[in-house]
Amino acid sequence: MQILLTGGTGFIGAALIPALLAGGHEVIVLSRRAHTDRSRCRYIQSLDEVSTQTRLGAVINLAGASLAARRWSADYKREIVDSRLDTTRQLLALFRRLEHCPRTLLSASAVGYYGHHGDDCLSESATVDPGFAQALCSDWESLARQAESLGVRVCLLRLGVVLDSGGGALEEMAKSFHFGVASWLGSGRQWLSWVHRQDVVRACEFLLEREALQGPFNITSPRPVTGRGLATALQAHFRTFIRAGVPAPVMRLLVGEMADELLLNGQRVVPERLQAAGFEFNYADIDSALAAIYCDHTTLRTRSSSG
Repeated sequence: MQILLTGGTGFIGAALIPALLAGGHEVIVLSRRAHTDRSRCRYIQSLDEVSTQTRLGAVINLAGASLAARRWSADYKREIVDSRLDTTRQLLALFRRLEHCPRTLLSASAVGYYGHHGDDCLSESATVDPGFAQALCSDWESLARQAESLGVRVCLLRLGVVLDSGGGALEEMAKSFHFGVASWLGSGRQWLSWVHRQDVVRACEFLLEREALQGPFNITSPRPVTGRGLATALQAHFRTFIRAGVPAPVMRLLVGEMADELLLNGQRVVPERLQAAGFEFNYADIDSALAAIYCDHTTLRTRSSSG
């Protein structure tokens, strides 16, 4: 099928495009920057470039400014919101002008949808605790679901923290480990709902293929970890000499509001609906995920030590 992808040049999109092409699909990628087209992959800088006669089988909407790129000023919080809602509004306008509406919309969201619940285990039916990230995800999902009135099947991807090599959150999380310090933020008892990037790609393909599935899906490993648990798992791949947490007051001083919204609190989220539908994770636990991510580096370090 022909698939329109927004946010296709980001961390998830960089892995998703090759997978979609390998699956025989044609991909149209919306990007703010110009890119060279390749076989079965065309880049556009505006949805106005999509003609009314275009037949899209599906749309995958991943566009949005990073929540953790910089300190949350009032202006940057507006950018975070607008980058998500404006793109979704533009997609709805596109659907209305197309002669043939796409059958499926996979629309990104995040586990921040639930807010903060301490140690509670959260499935897709969990209640919400208000906050900036929670309101952002809720508004984003509500807007995406307007496509249902046009006959579009909408799947909401409540993404956890996506881990893989080559960028993303893990690069920042593991920074101190390169200097021999195993660290965590605050108490380290807060939950991290994570997922390997390849399982995100596989989940997207899974949802594209199963037309009976719709609504919210937690795209997270079935085994979330605490901050201290992640630090312990990372120590298997780095030579560390110290274990120490970064105190909560220091984090609040460094990054402001973002500290309590994203870093010092978390969610213990499980992918109940995805697993009930038959999806199996390649990387269900943090040890197997990190082993896959760091295998080349571990091999090189072992060879270097033995030499």
